[in-house]
Amino acid sequence: MTPKQKLINAALLPCLIKWTLSRPECAAYCFNYSRGTAVSCNTRNGPSPFEVMKYTRPKLVMNAHPLFEGKFSKKLGDEITARPMSSSSSSAIVKHDSKKKLRKEPFRDTKTRQILGLKNPSVDEIEKWKIRLQVMKPVSWIPLSLIVMCGAAASGNYHWIWQPWSNDFHVQEAIIGLEDTMKGLAAILLSGPFSEGFAQTINDWYDRDIDAINEPYRPIPSGRISHKEIIDQLRFLFTGGMTLALGLDLWANHDFYMITAIALLGYFISFIYSAPPLKLKQNGWLGALAIAICYISFPWWCGLGVFANEELRLSDWLLPMVYSITGIGSAIMNDFKSVEGDTKFGLKSIPVMYGFNAAKYIVMLTQDLPQIAVATYLYFIGEPIYSYILLSLLVPQVYFQKTLLIDEDPLKNDITYVTFTAPLITLAILLSAVCVGNHV
Repeated sequence: MTPKQKLINAALLPCLIKWTLSRPECAAYCFNYSRGTAVSCNTRNGPSPFEVMKYTRPKLVMNAHPLFEGKFSKKLGDEITARPMSSSSSSAIVKHDSKKKLRKEPFRDTKTRQILGLKNPSVDEIEKWKIRLQVMKPVSWIPLSLIVMCGAAASGNYHWIWQPWSNDFHVQEAIIGLEDTMKGLAAILLSGPFSEGFAQTINDWYDRDIDAINEPYRPIPSGRISHKEIIDQLRFLFTGGMTLALGLDLWANHDFYMITAIALLGYFISFIYSAPPLKLKQNGWLGALAIAICYISFPWWCGLGVFANEELRLSDWLLPMVYSITGIGSAIMNDFKSVEGDTKFGLKSIPVMYGFNAAKYIVMLTQDLPQIAVATYLYFIGEPIYSYILLSLLVPQVYFQKTLLIDEDPLKNDITYVTFTAPLITLAILLSAVCVGNHV
């Protein structure tokens, strides 16, 4: 230890010890806002206060909380050790620049953000059901629910309870429409909470070390949910999802249990995406493709399979696969914020492999080319109007790609970019499904 460091120790520690001993129920912690780590003063190993200040300056503050565990040693020579936050200190996480971020992001209320599984959530809630819901990231269920509806529309066999464009009302048609509505809600429940909830939970479990760096406020790295609770949640989601899939096959009178097979394959891909030894996410292209298929193809086929009254055609399988390529771009957008952790743990995401600039153009190409291909296909099957509409939806997407992605930092604009482009892509997918359903 250098003389300068000893001098700082001698100057700082007596004051801190005196303050701590006067508040025996508390413990002093130093918070590094930018890393989300607590600096405990109860061990003799690690950096001195001088070194801690050097690496955390200018965002080093002293704080106290009754839940904190650490206490200062009475010896003046003891040094400060940095360590990840424990579960007891998770409620005192302070997010730097959180107000600025929340002004640009939807759902400013942090408790709402926690339940939806968004960034910068509240960490004060300790109710277990809210923590379990946060692990499942309900916000990710929304696009899958919409894609299930696209699959139902593509079947050409979905019946509405009430036909808004018709003045006639028939009780029998309303009953059939009500039954189809219940089937659709069951398919959404399977694709969203059970399947996607399972995928998010198992991914968070195997990513707990990476999340401790990228998103330390998440329930698992912060210690607010235990290993046993995660395993119980995974078992419930898998068992419930497979039971629901089997029930949908029986309800649709399938000879081949298509929904059950799709659900089982989806659970399997979710597992090998996150879990070793395969861990598809270690390879940027395989991981992104796995996400894309699970987000677009599987829910499309689920909705299609529930309502299709005949054998599926080749186009029924290929069209969602083409649209799944757009999901690769969405997966890359999600990888931008995880570059630091991915690099440290050897995950070869596309931004890590090719760099930010190249990854921006890959996002643009993977999202635009599939839509152009589908528009071309619709034109050649005799649906030019739908083709022109799809191409018109591509124009604002290219504008947002240029202004928010190519010319700017994707880390600053990722939420804004997805907010503006995702609805346009989803609308394009829905119009394509309606076109194919009417063309049957």
